[in-house]
Amino acid sequence: MPHATAPSTNESTFLLAALRENVRLDSRPLDAYRPISLTFPSSSPDTYGQSEVRIGKTRVLCVISSEVIAPYPDRKFDGVFTISCEMSPLMGAGVDTGGRPDPSETILTTLLDKSIRRSRSLDTESLCIVAGQKCFSIRADLHILDHDGNLLDACCLALVAALAHYRRPDYEVHGEDVKIFTAQERDGVKLTLRDWPFCVSSSYFEAGTITITDANLLEEQCREGELVVAMTKHGEVVQVAKYGGVAVDALGMLQVVEQNLAKVKMMDGAVKEALARDERERDKGGVMKAELSAENERVMERPVG
Repeated sequence: MPHATAPSTNESTFLLAALRENVRLDSRPLDAYRPISLTFPSSSPDTYGQSEVRIGKTRVLCVISSEVIAPYPDRKFDGVFTISCEMSPLMGAGVDTGGRPDPSETILTTLLDKSIRRSRSLDTESLCIVAGQKCFSIRADLHILDHDGNLLDACCLALVAALAHYRRPDYEVHGEDVKIFTAQERDGVKLTLRDWPFCVSSSYFEAGTITITDANLLEEQCREGELVVAMTKHGEVVQVAKYGGVAVDALGMLQVVEQNLAKVKMMDGAVKEALARDERERDKGGVMKAELSAENERVMERPVG
């Protein structure tokens, strides 16, 4: 976090002493996440692709949008997918970077983009409308509203949920003419997604002898190293990232990957549960309307007299 206040010597000493006793200051087990909340906050029934994720006090909002553009000349049969991360001024006065991109935003964008592309989760060929002429450009804007550690995991969860929730406009092609329908004219179409990748971040202390998951901001400021693993619920590792810090041996890395699989399955289940809940909320009264419509049809079919 830019310009974050460094912890005092007493805070760091107390935190490390607790970790040596396998105790975290918020009473969590070393490998446990804070409470995770995933919602789709859009108030309009025709709006899709907005997700809000909370991991403890960390809060991220993801908004998916699309437009029709010409594809890249060297990828005539593919659509375009871009990600942008922004730290909101709501996080505090220390976040203001004078309009310049913060290095943290660049790292987040790079890791998220690699996770989606290497997993081939989003089928960009399905975004093609007319080869070499028109395609959909899908843009994901991530707004970091509150930062209390573990931004990457929260951003990845919000991104995957928003992509799964989004509906691109439907269209028809007649020769070289393309008709793009609005949400009022036709229901949108879900994006073609395969296995969802999720990021799990591990932090290291005491020369790598202590490992924790989902570090809060204080723990991040005191850690000696970080390992990021992006993988799918089937155990396919799509990315491993480590930026400096204490060394991690190969066996220790394999153990972390094996332990992270359960957390990835938990996140996958959370996204599916949130999507199902949103479908039920949007379809309130749907069964009743169907029954009334069927009853009206039966009444009209009854012979008079």
